[in-house]
Amino acid sequence: MRLTRFSDIGLRVLIYLERAGERAQPVTVAEIGKQFDIPLNHLVKVVGQLAKLGWVQATRGRNGGLRLAADPATLTIGQVLRKLEGEDDELVDCEGTDCTLKLDCQLRDMLRTGMKAFYEAMDRFTLAHATAGNTGERVMRMHRMFWDGAAAKRSAPAPEPVSED
Repeated sequence: MRLTRFSDIGLRVLIYLERAGERAQPVTVAEIGKQFDIPLNHLVKVVGQLAKLGWVQATRGRNGGLRLAADPATLTIGQVLRKLEGEDDELVDCEGTDCTLKLDCQLRDMLRTGMKAFYEAMDRFTLAHATAGNTGERVMRMHRMFWDGAAAKRSAPAPEPVSED
């Protein structure tokens, strides 16, 4: 099994926002895109879904941005993956094929059992678990590096005009 890129990005966004809670300025989509090298058009779709699910607060406008709206201590990785991966999706599409085993196949039930076990395991971990320790420290460094770089750009003197002698 492999997670979709959509879910991967969704988890990264939530992790990044979880450690941005103490920042005065909200996080922008452009910032997340730059930090994780994610195309903005794809990132906007993911953030839109996270906002629709109520996990992210998205504010438009000049001073807008993103903030985590969910409680990281109670939002489980299993919940996130069920919603982003599609909790009713199956690993094998038995209905969309002409497989002669379709009516008597045991594989479909085995795969459902495995998926159920996977989600139950992921329900034991929260967003707070995902941002603990070294991961959380790394995300905090990412925040600081971004803001230090943004501040340096704002305070850098304008380039001198080039004279055409």
